[in-house]
Amino acid sequence: MIVIITGASHTGKTVLAQKLLEKYHYPYLSIDHLKMGLIRSGETKLTPADDQDLTPYLWNILKEIIKTAIENKQNLIVEGLYVPFDWKQSFSEEYLQEIRYYCLVMTEDYIKSHFSDIKKFANTIEKRLDDSDLTIETMINENAKTLAMCQKYGCNYILIDQTYDFELEL
Repeated sequence: MIVIITGASHTGKTVLAQKLLEKYHYPYLSIDHLKMGLIRSGETKLTPADDQDLTPYLWNILKEIIKTAIENKQNLIVEGLYVPFDWKQSFSEEYLQEIRYYCLVMTEDYIKSHFSDIKKFANTIEKRLDDSDLTIETMINENAKTLAMCQKYGCNYILIDQTYDFELEL
């Protein structure tokens, strides 16, 4: 089984992937690690700021990693930002049966009432170098856009409204 976890920045994708790794012992691939490996190795001229161009660039690689894992009957969690909302178009029905997709979305109310916790837990798994540009307004806008795109493309999403405490059963 392949588990794709995506969503706006700071929604807890990496924390969820880590919890699933601990519970199911499925390895996970951080899309950020792939991105930085390709950038630092000089395999691409893209930079971490090139979000619009990074999504199709990374997705071309990720979709083939996912197909290979499915063909080899391996479990894998893929987590990160760079998953297009039309991701299903990259796979035949045979592959789609082996993929679980979850997009994490925080509501405006949740962000407003938990923003200090969101910032506090931003470094739970990975150490962020600089979060100074993270604002309530940016988070609200990114999450609203993410929710709209999930609804437009029929993507499965987990709406985080009251509490962040939820479990995924695979």
